[in-house]
Amino acid sequence: MDIIYAAEKPSIAKLFSEHLQRRVEANDINVSENPDETGSFYIGFDLEQYVMAPDGTIHSETL
Repeated sequence: MDIIYAAEKPSIAKLFSEHLQRRVEANDINVSENPDETGSFYIGFDLEQYVMAPDGTIHSETL
């Protein structure tokens, strides 16, 4: 299990790389807190939107 503290962009980029099966750089993503759920973050990457839950799982977020 990967544990991420305080939305560290390099850690999130590593998880994205594994999830998307392509290299993702930390500078390629934008991270902001998700006010709907404590410990959850919004992650902006390209034109796609994702949500990372407190357990480290990544899900597509429809706009």
